[in-house]
Amino acid sequence: MDLLRHLRHFVVVARELHFGRAAETLGMAQPPLSQSIRRLEQELGATLFDRSQRQVRLTTAGQLLLGEADDLLAGERRLRHLADQVRRGTLGVLRAGVPPETPAVTLRALLDGLAARAPGLDLDLHELASAEQRRMLAEGRLDVGLLHHPVQEAGLRFGEPVDVPVGALLPRVSPLVRAREVALADLAGLDLVTAPPATAPGWHEHLLSVCRQHGFVPPRVRPARNPEFLFGLLLAGGAVAVEPAALARREPRIAWRPLTGTPLVRRISAAWPSRAAHPAAPMFGRLAAEVLAAPETPVGPALIAPAARPWPVLFDAGRDGELSL
Repeated sequence: MDLLRHLRHFVVVARELHFGRAAETLGMAQPPLSQSIRRLEQELGATLFDRSQRQVRLTTAGQLLLGEADDLLAGERRLRHLADQVRRGTLGVLRAGVPPETPAVTLRALLDGLAARAPGLDLDLHELASAEQRRMLAEGRLDVGLLHHPVQEAGLRFGEPVDVPVGALLPRVSPLVRAREVALADLAGLDLVTAPPATAPGWHEHLLSVCRQHGFVPPRVRPARNPEFLFGLLLAGGAVAVEPAALARREPRIAWRPLTGTPLVRRISAAWPSRAAHPAAPMFGRLAAEVLAAPETPVGPALIAPAARPWPVLFDAGRDGELSL
């Protein structure tokens, strides 16, 4: 028996104290409504309405049940509302990964934006390199991440990508800083400081390939996992890093210069599993794209959406779709 449905019928009849009007309110015929009330009385083993007089009246059992039925039905509505929020991704916990170099202002915008869109959603944020995020997404230990492209991982869907131009990070005492922009070939003879290959293998290979194509073959590639270590290697002299402009703002002794012809961009987008995806993952992806592409967000020089970028497309990730190389 559908107890809640019969209780809903009972509550309307108890309010109206008239089977005809109750049936009209419920949008049903009177005979099925009378049958529903009799089924409920049989199930509970108690008479709920006194039908001996012309006027329908609640029995003592009916009066007691009315208060309980109201509470039960209100609880059902709350339960359905909670289930709907979980289904739409506005309630629960979202485990998200972001790259270690993500600026504080970007994290704040993500947190504020998510709180505004889904106040009931708890964001469990993790600082993880792209390779770690891909592994945790595959293992089901992460719901969504912000990944650097290119990404060869199967079974992922991607949000709208954002392209961030990268340039040369150099000590302010370097003669190269005098120019308004730097060609990759001008960096010949300098070591290249960049993240270890294991953290983002696709980007690492792509970076070295483009550098070689443009006449920059560094004598050594020196790994740096965190910005402070990277700055230390640069300030020691004889090295350069190719990073977004936002990184230079953390160290006043470091300058950023754009690369001639913009041969490199760092593409980033949200990614989540294709199967059994968290319902909030696409929403996080849309929010991340808005935050990263917003001109007022100081994460680098103008961040340009793919449709408007002036540089060649080296790899692509369609919106909410599979990666295309």
